[in-house]
Amino acid sequence: MPHLLDVPGMSRWIQRDGPEHLLTGLMQCLAEDLRRWDSFEKTPRLASHTPFGVIELMPITDGELYSFKYVNGHPMNPARGLQTVTAFGVLADVDNGYPIFFAEMTLLTALRTAAQSALAAREMARAGAQVHALIGAGSQAEFQALAFRAALGIDQLRVVDLDAAAVEKVRRNLEPLGFTVALCESVEEAVEGADVITTCTADKARAAVLHRDQVRPGTHINAIGGDCPGKTELDPALLEAARVVVEFEPQTRLEGEIQQLPPEFEVTELWQVITGEAPGRTDDEEITLFDSVGFALADFSALRYAQQATEGTDLLQWIDMIADPDDPKDLFSLVTDPVR
Repeated sequence: MPHLLDVPGMSRWIQRDGPEHLLTGLMQCLAEDLRRWDSFEKTPRLASHTPFGVIELMPITDGELYSFKYVNGHPMNPARGLQTVTAFGVLADVDNGYPIFFAEMTLLTALRTAAQSALAAREMARAGAQVHALIGAGSQAEFQALAFRAALGIDQLRVVDLDAAAVEKVRRNLEPLGFTVALCESVEEAVEGADVITTCTADKARAAVLHRDQVRPGTHINAIGGDCPGKTELDPALLEAARVVVEFEPQTRLEGEIQQLPPEFEVTELWQVITGEAPGRTDDEEITLFDSVGFALADFSALRYAQQATEGTDLLQWIDMIADPDDPKDLFSLVTDPVR
C-alpha cells in the first residue's frame, strides 16, 4: 500500500524541520532535477477554465517515477471563506504503474513555488541584495519571504496589497521570525529601494501591477501571479527591457507574462541557467525577470523530496488505494469476499 502525507502530517513536518530548512532542501532537489532536464518527458499542463477559475492536472515522468498534481486556482474563493489554491499529488513507480506516495500539495505547492523563486533569484539577483518588495500579501507571501532569506539572506521586506488586513497578516506572521516588515500604501512606495520584487496577485485578469518606470536598473523581478491565459501582472514594456527566464517555454508562452509579447521574443529556460548553459544575469545594471507559472517538474521534485524526507516517520500513514486480490486475475473476489 502507498503512503499518505496528509495536511496534519505536512504541517508537523514543516514545524518539525523548520520551513527554511525544507525550502533549502527543496531548492537542492529542484536544482538536481533541472540539471537532468533532458531525462524528463514534458508537456504543458492540462487546464479546464471556467468563469470561476481553473482546474489543472500537471503530469511528468523521468522514466522511473511518474508524478501528477491536481490543482485549482479560484480567485473569488477567499470571499467565500475558501482557499484560492488547493492541491494534492501522487508519485508512482513506472515499472509497475502502482502509486507509491500520496501527498497534500496546498502547503507543499506553497513551499515548492517559493523554493523555485529563490533558486532562480540566487542565479539572477545582484550580489548583496538586501530589500525584498512583496506586491501581494496573500497565501504565498510568507513562504516567498522565508525562501529568499534562506537563499539570499534578505530579511528586509516592503509589503503592499489592496487588502490592508492581508498586509498586517504578513507583518504579524513574519516579524516574530526576525524580519523587518514595512507596510506600504502603494506599489511605488513598496518598490522604492528594492533589490528584488515579487509580484503575486490573484485576479484572473490582464493587469499591470508593476510598470517599467517603477523599476530601477539592476532589479530582479520574480513574477509568479500570472499563470493562465488572460492573466498577467506586468507592463509589457518591462518585459521588453528585461532578461527573461522561464520554466518551460511552451507552457509559459500560453500562461506567463510573455503571452503579451510576440512568439519570437527571446527567453531562457531555468534549467539552462542552473547548468551554466546560459547566464542568469550579464551585468549589475540589467533588469532580470523570472516569469514563473508553475511547471510539473517542480512538483515532481517536491514530491520526491517529501517522500524521501518523511520515509520511516510517524508523519505518514498507509492508504488502502490499491486493489490487491490474492489472484491478480480474480478482481471479482474482492466483491464476493470483501472483508480481508
